[in-house]
Amino acid sequence: MQKKFLIVDDMHQSICGLLSEIGIDADYQPQISRSELLSIIGNYEGLLIRSKTDVDQELIDAAVKLEVIGRAGAGLDKIDVQYVESRGIEILNAPEGNRDALAEHAMGLLLSMLNNIIKSDAEVRNWVWDREGNRGDELSDKTIGIIGYGYMGQAFVQRLRAFDCRVLVYDKYKKGFGTKNVEEVSLAKLFDKSDILSLHIPLNEETRAWVNKDFIQNFRKDIYLLNTARGEILPTKDLLELLDSGKLKGAALDVLDKEKFDNLTEDERNQFTDLFSRKNIVFSPHVGGWTFSSYKRINEVLVGKIASHYHIMSESNKS
Repeated sequence: MQKKFLIVDDMHQSICGLLSEIGIDADYQPQISRSELLSIIGNYEGLLIRSKTDVDQELIDAAVKLEVIGRAGAGLDKIDVQYVESRGIEILNAPEGNRDALAEHAMGLLLSMLNNIIKSDAEVRNWVWDREGNRGDELSDKTIGIIGYGYMGQAFVQRLRAFDCRVLVYDKYKKGFGTKNVEEVSLAKLFDKSDILSLHIPLNEETRAWVNKDFIQNFRKDIYLLNTARGEILPTKDLLELLDSGKLKGAALDVLDKEKFDNLTEDERNQFTDLFSRKNIVFSPHVGGWTFSSYKRINEVLVGKIASHYHIMSESNKS
């Protein structure tokens, strides 16, 4: 019998055709409401999501036929992984699809921060020609401390090699990955040597608010911070205190701990107003990894994994 997959988030238009190639019946409903989803999910063997849909116990209990959950992207923080796996449902994601886009974006943020590009651009547009006030730092002089050496961390390191900087990597769950270009280190050494900290770790209960004020105070030097992972890893309140103290010399942030601005409390809005006024921060709206190319490539990676799960050969591979 043909498998039926429900797609409940906006995805590149190629998704239905790619699924059809491997014999999957795709039902594309990106505007579906939560109540509608709960009422029909029991009819499907597969569910494809991006970032809108919470896959929790309520949803899984209603998904009586579900065999596969596909996440069009890398992070799994919208999925109750433990409960899903306890029900024997396969979770597939596609970090290979946007790792290059993320790495390129991270490099852009980092270079913009070190060279005051956003600040100087705004000044020139306002008829201010301040060369000395926008003198930059060279990346080649720096030691980059990276936490997390998965797909994203490795792709970022590959780009850093061209800048001839020292690269230190800490990963709690990986060992033996050090090379002549990448030093595998303990957290203690990362704290001691780093000039810049770059985060490439998933959001889970272990990492939520892990990189907080106390964590950053462990660094021997005053450092720059690059976060293209998840904003909840570093609370905004702590970020502001670290910037005020000078422990953080600057930050490049693609993510924030609250990204739905319409739902902010008054205190949260005041914190962001303060944060947004800082000239030593570069922001982007969670678009690291989100390019025209990666949007399509994520589909290709994800459908390839679905085909492998079901041991299916696509029509393009058959010919």
